[in-house]
Amino acid sequence: MNFDGIVPQGAMNAADEIIGRPLKQGLGDQTAILCADRSMTYSELNAAVNRNGNALLAHGVARGDRVLFLMDDSPELVAAYLGTMRIGAVAVALNVRLAPRDLLYVIQHSACRVIYVDAHFIDLYESAVATLDKPPLVVLVGGSAQPPYLALTDIVSGQSGQLESARMDPEEVGFWLYSSGTTGKPKAVMHAHRTVLVADRLEREYLGVTPEDRIFTTSKIFFGFALGHSLMGGLQCGATVILSPAWPEPKLIIDTVERHRPTVLFSTPVMYRNLMREGAPMRPAFREVRHYVAAGEKLPESLYDDWLELCGKPILDGVGASETVFLFVFNQPGDSVGGSSGKPVTYAEVRLVGDDGQDITEPGQPGQIAVRTPCQFVGYWQQPDLTAKALRNGWYFPGDMFEFDTEGRWCHMGRADDMLKVSGQWVSPAEIEACALTVPGILDAAVVGFPNEDGLTRIALFAVPREAEADQAALTEQLLQTFKSTLSIYKCPRTIRFVDELPHTATGKTQRFRLREMLKQPA
Repeated sequence: MNFDGIVPQGAMNAADEIIGRPLKQGLGDQTAILCADRSMTYSELNAAVNRNGNALLAHGVARGDRVLFLMDDSPELVAAYLGTMRIGAVAVALNVRLAPRDLLYVIQHSACRVIYVDAHFIDLYESAVATLDKPPLVVLVGGSAQPPYLALTDIVSGQSGQLESARMDPEEVGFWLYSSGTTGKPKAVMHAHRTVLVADRLEREYLGVTPEDRIFTTSKIFFGFALGHSLMGGLQCGATVILSPAWPEPKLIIDTVERHRPTVLFSTPVMYRNLMREGAPMRPAFREVRHYVAAGEKLPESLYDDWLELCGKPILDGVGASETVFLFVFNQPGDSVGGSSGKPVTYAEVRLVGDDGQDITEPGQPGQIAVRTPCQFVGYWQQPDLTAKALRNGWYFPGDMFEFDTEGRWCHMGRADDMLKVSGQWVSPAEIEACALTVPGILDAAVVGFPNEDGLTRIALFAVPREAEADQAALTEQLLQTFKSTLSIYKCPRTIRFVDELPHTATGKTQRFRLREMLKQPA
């Protein structure tokens, strides 16, 4: 595909677009990565990328072969990931909290040639492949390795720091993302090398990122949000990317921010809420951050308002997907509004489509969003039916419901399959959740539909109290009164359940299917 001349007609390589640009700008001595007490310049990173690429070639990895990474975020992960793409193989970063059976599924599903494994994940790996007849080649990261494993330090030792990149068609696949699996088994989202051509656009055009900036994404690199805006976009801008190896927890994130002083921070609504509970927005290091960006799920308006009041800076909410890597609707600095998803970015076309398949042109009418952008995926691995449903005539249909207002701001109403038809009218769970979060004693909320004894859809609210010992009867009454005074009667939940926390995926999305399962159990 071609999009405003962004995608070239000739060969390219994603790794060259990511770190080749800053090197051509003479930023070789600039710090590319900060990770705990370690740092790596762009020149050092480029050499490490090339040594990994040469090592993979030496062990028979060919163009199109899948290389998996079961690794914490680290300079080693970045170098191996880019080295994989540089030789024309396919890079796939994995959720390090996969259960053994899910890891086995991914290994078999991907038919990977090689898997890099951090030494402290080797037990997880061995549990997963215990019954596998032909496991992939394992590169052990950290510590020494015994056959049949290979140590990373051994395979890169003696390899050249120079490597000519494989010349790839822009449409050839360069990396996969496994979707977060909010409804079941994850899908392998295949991305072409052309995806990275717009990696820097959001950060340069909207956030003003330069080589003087420090970028920190609290999510891990296996999540498209972090992969796109740190490993790809941050490096392509020539900025310094901050990595945190451990699993993201609020106190760890606070320590990282206070230690490395990022100027731009990307995170999820769930994490922003957790950070606020720890008092993060009032800390000096957080007040020095120039821009906060959120994605992964809709940012509640109440959280937007609270953060702005406490920190003095808004959280810029946006919408993206594993299938686009980068955000395609975004609240721009100086033009952000709480409860809004923002406006379409310059590198994406966005449409709203009604149930009749026709474009919706009037404000305030809900429909499914359709996106066309150079960074959209090329398909799901070995799932042609799902691919055909998501990609139609060059447009990507994420399955999300939106509406737009008279000012051109788009509002995310939830997944199309989460939307509820009650009394013949569409109901957005996001609207009810936002209403519930205006009750002072409610920390988090999620809405699902369920059939009553007559088969009609009814609405259930799951709520997380702010205080563990809260009076649930009193909270229930406050919720019901708030709903009655704010929402149409058919939108008011008839069932309210309190839980200690909502079930989330590793990327922070609410697992509504698990909530529906909980409704089948006695309260």
